[in-house]
Amino acid sequence: MERRILVLYGSQTGTAQEVAERVGREGKRLHFNVQVSGFDEFPINQLPSEPLVVYVCSTTGQGEEPDNMKRSWRLLLRKNLPADSLTVQRFGVLGLGDSSYPKFNLVAKKLNKRLLQLGAVQLLPPGFGDDQHDLGPDFVVDSWLENFWKLALQILPIPDGKSPISKDVLPEPKYKVVWIDEEISNSCDTVPVTADSCEAAADTAVTTTSGGFYSQQKPFYSKIISCDRLTPESHFQDVRLVRADISGSGIDYSPGDISLVQPHNLQENVDFFFSLFPNLEKEKKFLLEAPDPSFPLPPESVLPRPCTILQAVTTYFDIQSIPKRYFFELLSHFTSDELEKEKFIEFNTAEGQQDLYEYCNRPRRHTLEVLYDFRHTTPNIPFDYLFDLIPQIKPRSFSIASSKAKHRDTLELLVAVVNYRSNLKSPRKGLCSNWLSRLQKDNKISVWTRKGTMKFPKDEETPCVMVGPGTGVAPFRSYISAENVNSCSRKLLLFFGCRNKSADFFFSEEWSSCSEKVEVLTAFSRDQEDKVYVQHLIQKNKAVLCELILDKSGWFYVAGNSKQMPSQVREALVDALAERLGKLEAENYVDQMELKGRYQTETWS
Repeated sequence: MERRILVLYGSQTGTAQEVAERVGREGKRLHFNVQVSGFDEFPINQLPSEPLVVYVCSTTGQGEEPDNMKRSWRLLLRKNLPADSLTVQRFGVLGLGDSSYPKFNLVAKKLNKRLLQLGAVQLLPPGFGDDQHDLGPDFVVDSWLENFWKLALQILPIPDGKSPISKDVLPEPKYKVVWIDEEISNSCDTVPVTADSCEAAADTAVTTTSGGFYSQQKPFYSKIISCDRLTPESHFQDVRLVRADISGSGIDYSPGDISLVQPHNLQENVDFFFSLFPNLEKEKKFLLEAPDPSFPLPPESVLPRPCTILQAVTTYFDIQSIPKRYFFELLSHFTSDELEKEKFIEFNTAEGQQDLYEYCNRPRRHTLEVLYDFRHTTPNIPFDYLFDLIPQIKPRSFSIASSKAKHRDTLELLVAVVNYRSNLKSPRKGLCSNWLSRLQKDNKISVWTRKGTMKFPKDEETPCVMVGPGTGVAPFRSYISAENVNSCSRKLLLFFGCRNKSADFFFSEEWSSCSEKVEVLTAFSRDQEDKVYVQHLIQKNKAVLCELILDKSGWFYVAGNSKQMPSQVREALVDALAERLGKLEAENYVDQMELKGRYQTETWS
């Protein structure tokens, strides 16, 4: 039997792809013939002939599969597939999720079940990586892969005369860097790196993308109209209303949809990077080549062809990312300092994981800070290995706060600027939110949209109850503004919560001008001695909720921070309905609402 392993990944933001690439690297060390592929890039009709497959998939939204997995998943769900379709296949499933979400790793669970239904043989139980764990998904991924390789080698032992390739052997870099000489370089155009670095590509992007379909590969370059701060300077949180011009794009969206933004690194971090690598020539140009087809080249919107080193550091390398174990494994090959090498090796042992957590994960120490701490090693890193050490900047998702019906060619995003303290001296800063907050009028950003998980009722008489504290109000502002323009006949009840009426009551002036069908109930938690939250408002309005949800079959929505609020709101709704149904029946009723799409959540950590 051929010693072949297929690794398929379903990835929305790139994390599952990173794990799949790790599986591929480890397989090559064990002399397997490895193919790593996105789900929809692999010919699904060839799946029955694959003897050994590792499936790596994330879960998005309300338990939905990632975009690059949707077509394959539909094919796998076909009812006419024979029950013995995959009998020659042995498999394992690795799921990546966040346990603060109600449908934790649902896609991995459904995939594992479906593969068994089609006759595939499960090598080991699925692994469910959790972003909420102190060590992140690696806590599960590490042990799961260790067990998987033991079982895989029992089925397909390493050929006689060979042994596993030691971690002491430096693997080939993922990409080959081809430097462009001066003569060729002068004939090649790259996108200028400025605050408006998308400008040069904007016209091209519009003409090459038809019908308003955009993606990370072909984003729309939208001009900033304004980026006003909505909260006072004295308020603990800086919240911005980002308004972007999408005229001429053909972009269409509905309430509940998502906008993705491709951010750049902050200027001070770009400067920090070059202080660590003073010998790199910022304007030197290069091309990337992919020797292994398992590693597709980055999108040209993120890393142009050709590209300067400055452009790559500005738009491609996620230098604020938290390093993972493989980062330190690679660094161990480039150091001549014995103390630093000892620490790198320790971080790659099972015994060293607590130390790694205390050093990296707990204080949120990012790549630049790690490279600074190990500055005997950093200057020795070859440029081409930076693409193995530092991941690509991932796009960030935001609920769209505007509506096409009211705001037409203006896309609006409600963005909380992330700044917080850890035990490190410098504050932690969210990459995208801080980058957006610094944009000026007429700067351009790379944006595209995709369908959100929230769906609103088609029946015009069905009432909607929405709970959106803080920036969680964004999708509901989109929906209410659209319904208001269209003279809605349904009852719309919004529970909104924030700290202070005078500081972060977002869109307060708009609510008073809405139709009589729109009612906004507010909880200002710090405006009185006893803190009041949205769940307390729900408890105070039990009769109204029973009327809207039970008598009129209303739909219920929750959006906002995923920590405690969603579960507390759900509990408050159950208590409200229990006034009429009793506790047990109310719990069952809300369960059925979830199953039928009448109870929907969109939360983030």
